[in-house]
Amino acid sequence: MDLGMLHWTRPLWLWALLLLPLWAWLVARRARRASVWHGVVDAHLLPHLLANEVAPSRRWGRWLATAAYVLAVIALAGPGWRQVEQPLWRNQAPLVVALDLSSAALQRDVPPSRLAQARHKLARLLQQRTGGQVALVAYAGDAFTVAPLTDDAANVAVFLDALAPDVMPVDGQRIDRAIVWSTKLVRQAGFSRGDILVMGDHATAADVAAATAAAANGVRVSVLGVGAAAGPAPPGFDEASLRRLAQAGGGTYQRITVDDADLHALGVLAPRGADAPGTAKGSGRHWADEGYWLLPLVMLLVLPAFRRGAAAMLLVVGIGWPWGAVQAAEWWRRPDQAQHAAMEAATQRYRRGDFEAAAQGFAQGDNADAHYNRGNALAKAGRYAEAIQAYDQALRLAPGMGDAKANRRAVQAVMQRKPPPGRNEGAQGQDGGQRGSPGNPSGSPRSTGAGELGAAQPSSGRGANGTSQPDHGTDDERDGTGSTAEGEREKPVDAAAQAQADQAQRARMQRALAQGSRGGEPQRPAAGQAPRSETPAERERRIANEAALRRVPDDPGGLLRAKFRLEHQRRLQPGTTPP
Repeated sequence: MDLGMLHWTRPLWLWALLLLPLWAWLVARRARRASVWHGVVDAHLLPHLLANEVAPSRRWGRWLATAAYVLAVIALAGPGWRQVEQPLWRNQAPLVVALDLSSAALQRDVPPSRLAQARHKLARLLQQRTGGQVALVAYAGDAFTVAPLTDDAANVAVFLDALAPDVMPVDGQRIDRAIVWSTKLVRQAGFSRGDILVMGDHATAADVAAATAAAANGVRVSVLGVGAAAGPAPPGFDEASLRRLAQAGGGTYQRITVDDADLHALGVLAPRGADAPGTAKGSGRHWADEGYWLLPLVMLLVLPAFRRGAAAMLLVVGIGWPWGAVQAAEWWRRPDQAQHAAMEAATQRYRRGDFEAAAQGFAQGDNADAHYNRGNALAKAGRYAEAIQAYDQALRLAPGMGDAKANRRAVQAVMQRKPPPGRNEGAQGQDGGQRGSPGNPSGSPRSTGAGELGAAQPSSGRGANGTSQPDHGTDDERDGTGSTAEGEREKPVDAAAQAQADQAQRARMQRALAQGSRGGEPQRPAAGQAPRSETPAERERRIANEAALRRVPDDPGGLLRAKFRLEHQRRLQPGTTPP
């Protein structure tokens, strides 16, 4: 910290330091009066007769109080030694753009059309404008609000593609109504002044009168002429009338150009009365108040004042320092909640393929599902004997658990299967862990409705006591799976066929586990495997869906068309004043 950069946000608080001498005098005076000898011995003799000593504890207390007072005053004064950027104010000047959506907007004197050029220019305006609020009004035979005043230009830009003459309920070029309606939007938003940008091709006497009235009310009207820049003027394009309209509205006239020169000349890219970002009025450097850093020191210094002998409490600050939020959270967990958390962590390890750690995590549980899941993890790790013991424990707690019965038989079939010719014991154990585990033992931990290989998800069901509730499969299904494994053990197979079958089994297992971990996402083919071909029924269904989508009409202006039609019908009702 550079002391030369020290700045005080509230320097008047420093006058409070002058109270320190007064406080010291009062403390000394009170100490003298507190002595019992003042009533017996003359005051001028007391300094020579008494030892003017103060107790060490009281001396330390005075020093601590003085230091706390000084630090508190400095914190209130707001010391700062660095500056940060901070906007001084935010301009909210409104701009209402009135866009011509009459049939004349389709003329092609400005390629590709007047409407396309106007929409492109409006998009550039919304993109380049540096602050303020923007609204969009579409006019033809009447004027309607496309988007109200907002400081988010993106909310206005979403309507650009839907702007076309066919969304207007009545054709015409009533710029006067667009000016009146735009002025009403500015007033309803609470602004006393604003800007209107009219995009059109000619103006009438009524339009000029409306612009004059708007200017008298503090709303400036500028005009952007949308028409040919050279050659004979097309029918309906009257640049002279547009200049008179801008002059009556106190604004500026510009003909549309291919670049942003027209927008800069109109002054609509920066809100009226606002400077560009980065100037002194748009943003500034603000001294950061760093006084709050002194508050912890003040609290520590005043801590001994709460009780006598509180100096020893400072040792408690270091002794009672917490070791970690995790340990503190464990104090408030019930045993069933701690067990559930351990089961969830073991399930995540199982899905990551860390079967040894998953088995250790499942061992912390004492219910049937925990033993069943531990058996699955042990089987995946190749520890078949321990897996059978885990299944036995699960069956002792839940004799009707069909999944545990089927998986126990499958693991037994793997252990009893003889190695194919030409393969060692290690290969047998490895392949057995993959092939001889049909059903849930090769899949994910137990869940409700265990089904195909590895498709089951970890059990998340909990009973009233916080333990997992098993959902037992049918014994007939599991018996059929187990008998299949027994039949495979009895069939003689050669080494090549066995290796190919094991490879296919592992690929199916990986796909099933990946699909289960994604929570039901569509299954994708594994690396190196060709994608599944489309069946005739699926192809027919896809073609029918595409044909139905092609029949859906592409009408982005349907919402605006219905909105404008209803608003126009409401204005035609008796007693309704048009804009």
